[in-house]
Amino acid sequence: MVIWSQPAKADLRAIHDYIAHNSRYYAKKVTQDIRGKTDILEELPNAGRKVPEFNDEHVRELSLYSYRIVYEVKEQGIFVLAVVHKRRDLKTEDIER
Repeated sequence: MVIWSQPAKADLRAIHDYIAHNSRYYAKKVTQDIRGKTDILEELPNAGRKVPEFNDEHVRELSLYSYRIVYEVKEQGIFVLAVVHKRRDLKTEDIER
C-alpha cells in the first residue's frame, strides 16, 4: 500500500498552486501524473533509485518532470515522504520520516 504523508500532500498542493498561476490544466495534469507515478510502487517497491542524501537502502526516489518523489519502503507499506524540485538542495533534516 502506498501512503502519502501530510508533508508530501502539502508539497503536491504547492506544486499545483504554483503551476496553476499559468495553467490550471497543466497544474492538474502534473499533480495527477506525480500521484500516478507512485502506483508502480505497489508491485515494485524498489523501482526507484536510492536517495544519495540519505544513504539508506529503504529511502528511494522516482523521477518525473522536474521533481523527485521521495519515498520509504517499510514493512507496513510504502510511504511517500516528499515531492521536491530537482534543483532544490535536498537535506535529510527537511524530510520527516
